[in-house]
Amino acid sequence: MLDRIRSTERYARGLAAAVAAVAALVLAATMGPAGARAEPPSGSGGQVEQVTEQGPGTWPTPTGSAGPSA
Repeated sequence: MLDRIRSTERYARGLAAAVAAVAALVLAATMGPAGARAEPPSGSGGQVEQVTEQGPGTWPTPTGSAGPSA
């Protein structure tokens, strides 16, 4: 026959599980993504292209482009 588990033992197991879960979350949070870099990739050149809206039914065109020729 199974013996009853005392409530203090049950609470101790729960506390140990909670401490293990928090430790795992803290370790995962401090690791960060693999291969994180502080600088942008060299292929982008650091330039950003600004897009403006022309109105409903038209596609936005990048600023500075000639657009469609009429």
